[in-house]
Amino acid sequence: MDFYKRAALVCQQIPRGKAATYGQIALLCGKPKNARQVGYALSHGLAGEDAPAHRVVNAKGILSGAAAFATADLQKQMLQHEGVEVFWTEDGWRVDLKKDGWKNTMEDALYLREEFSKRGI
Repeated sequence: MDFYKRAALVCQQIPRGKAATYGQIALLCGKPKNARQVGYALSHGLAGEDAPAHRVVNAKGILSGAAAFATADLQKQMLQHEGVEVFWTEDGWRVDLKKDGWKNTMEDALYLREEFSKRGI
């Protein structure tokens, strides 16, 4: 299994105007304990240069900020451009996952599983 290729495919499925969590992506990749690896893949280009990394946040909806982007507010700007509401908390910039989180379905998971199999990843 190539986890990074799986992560790339899952990230490509996140709809415009929605945010997903690192853990959600790891789960859809079949490795629910690999949330940190998702972050590593996105920050090091291992999930592909075209992966929509700006749509990925932590479990609380907190943005990565400068840790993964060229400027501290780039992720925020990109999400806002897609219509995602981003607001300030004492923990940092945050999205409301109940409102703007990607609610992937069982059909999404089955599609991804089938694609992983077809691609041998």
